Order: sequence, then structure tokens, then C-alpha cells
Amino acid sequence: MNDETGTGPGPRPEPLRFFGTTWVNHDDGYTARRIGTAAGSLAAAGAACLVLRFAYQGIQIANVGSFVTLLVIVMFAICSALAFGHTWEAFKKRPDPDRQASLRGLLAIGFVGSLLAYFFRSFTEAPGEKLHREEYEAAVARHEKRTTRRTGNPSKKRRR
Repeated sequence: MNDETGTGPGPRPEPLRFFGTTWVNHDDGYTARRIGTAAGSLAAAGAACLVLRFAYQGIQIANVGSFVTLLVIVMFAICSALAFGHTWEAFKKRPDPDRQASLRGLLAIGFVGSLLAYFFRSFTEAPGEKLHREEYEAAVARHEKRTTRRTGNPSKKRRR
């Protein structure tokens, strides 16, 4: 017996962060979790912007010059934009682990972009739900194809 919750034999759905396996049937507070995830990621992005504001004020107090100040602002803006794009694409297809490792520093600097991508994606689905649903449905289809039994003896089949 194979049901959608993954309790029977066959493939089990991969849990999503903050959602577990509630994304399969949209049950057990799925909508509340999406709202909470959106609110939490927006609050975290706001707090991150506040921290960046303090960093900017520290640069102003240090009086390092306008070139360095501009360089830091541009760096955070570009890294946030790249992190947003990378995180958004990671919801559609699995990222390459080698590329992910090489972008770790950039994603850490552009964490505001990743938080905003998580916020915007929470409006339409649990972040990563579409990708996980496609993979899970393909695994279920493969499992059903493997476990489907033929009926009858193929050697007694009539030939035309």
C-alpha cells in the first residue's frame, strides 16, 4: 500500500525546512506555517538591514573615505542580488554542490537577498515545494511501475 503521506511501502516525501512533510497534502497547519515563514523571513531581513545600517554607521565613524564606503555598499547590493537569484533558482532545481561550495562566501555576504527570496517564495508555496513535489511524484510513479504485476501468462497470449 502506497499513500501520499509516505507511511506505506515505497518512496517517502523529503521533509522541507519548517514544513516537514505537510507540503504533500497541505495539512497540519501548512497555511499557518507559510504565513509564519513569510513573516519570519521578512522580520529577519529587516533585522539584517538594521545590522547593516549599524555597520554603515561604523564605517562613517571610522571616516575611511567615500570610496571605501561606496565600495562596501555596492558589494552588499551586488552580493544580495546574486544571493536572491541563486536562492530563487535553488527552489526550482537542485544546485550543484561544487558551485554551492564556491558561492558560500558570496551567499553569506548577500544573506539579505536570500531572506527576501524566501519571503517572496512563501507567497506561492512552501519554498522548494514544487521541486520536491516533482521529485516525489516521479519516485512514486517509478515505484508503481516497478511494483505493478502483469496479469495472465504471457506465453498463452494470442498472436494475430
